[in-house]
Amino acid sequence: MKYCNQCGSKLEYRIPEGDDRLRFICDACQTIHYQNPKLVVGCIPVWKDRILLCRRSIEPRYGKWTIPAGFFEQGETVEAGAKRELYEEARASVEFLEPYALYNIPFISQVYLIFRGPLKDKNFRAGYESLETLLFREDEIPWNDLAFTVVREVLCRYYKDGLTGVFPFYMEDILPDGNKP
Repeated sequence: MKYCNQCGSKLEYRIPEGDDRLRFICDACQTIHYQNPKLVVGCIPVWKDRILLCRRSIEPRYGKWTIPAGFFEQGETVEAGAKRELYEEARASVEFLEPYALYNIPFISQVYLIFRGPLKDKNFRAGYESLETLLFREDEIPWNDLAFTVVREVLCRYYKDGLTGVFPFYMEDILPDGNKP
């Protein structure tokens, strides 16, 4: 950041009084510009023994496969955000959503909250952020063409939990090298 979005003055980068982190500060209007992690919401949409995936038509990772997910918007609940992303990317809807996983990805300042839920029907198609949408069984997942580490991690966990039929909520961190601590 170079200029204050409140008054347009040049910003300084320093630790404000009473704080312990560097922040962008406007000395003209006294605004402290806090920068916080972005929340990504998404879901694993399920049809019988298959999962609906979307092939991305946008960067980053154009042409790679992902679950429907995207940035949480102002004024919506996390569940509404996950349903919106499902509709935007796959023109699909679910009967209901259950919270499933939370991933902290601090090196890119993102937190992923992933739900899971059964599709209402097989009426889906690519939205404007997808080249195509398809249902995959576990053995059909394009594992080498998944867009993001978090997608691989949540799908591996989903299939592991599927062996027992118990899908507990869990939380994990993802490191810069794609591994977990």
